[in-house]
Amino acid sequence: MYMIVGLGNPGQQYNGTRHNVGFMMVDYLAGKNNLTFTHSKWKALVAKTIIWEESIVLLKPQTYMNLSGTAVVQAAQFYKMQPANIIVIHDDLDMEFARIKIVSGGGDGGHKGIRSIIEQLGTKNFPRVKIGLGRPTSPVLPEKYVLGKFDSEEKEMIEQKMPVVSEGIRISLQQGIAAAMTMINRKE
Repeated sequence: MYMIVGLGNPGQQYNGTRHNVGFMMVDYLAGKNNLTFTHSKWKALVAKTIIWEESIVLLKPQTYMNLSGTAVVQAAQFYKMQPANIIVIHDDLDMEFARIKIVSGGGDGGHKGIRSIIEQLGTKNFPRVKIGLGRPTSPVLPEKYVLGKFDSEEKEMIEQKMPVVSEGIRISLQQGIAAAMTMINRKE
């Protein structure tokens, strides 16, 4: 069994914001598979299914970004899931806009949602799919930038990358994280 976690902030005011790109990717996977999210006791929206011949739990923590680890660790404990089977999708300010990168472990890179997951799981060793946001070009604070909404061009660019993210996850599950890193990171 695998858990695919999309990071974001709950609430209508955060829909379509850059920081919620993880939610957008998990919503894409749910939509492709005709899934509906339900509320869980772990303060998360959850959908469970079989994708790519694997048992998959899609998870959207509803704890706000900085406390994402709380929902992730509770769901992982419930499903008796090892960190290596938890794939986290999140935004990355230090990558070019709409660039996709799959990594295995590493630090939090200043991302408070990833920091929370590392702290709660007690390990850095879980796969991640990073989606580049790029740094703001005008004198906008990073916090304001990530909480700002995608413009129509940016949204289109992100939507075009959704099949790439899906393919990267599929490769990771079927051939291993190293194969996914080689194929997706090189392509991107």
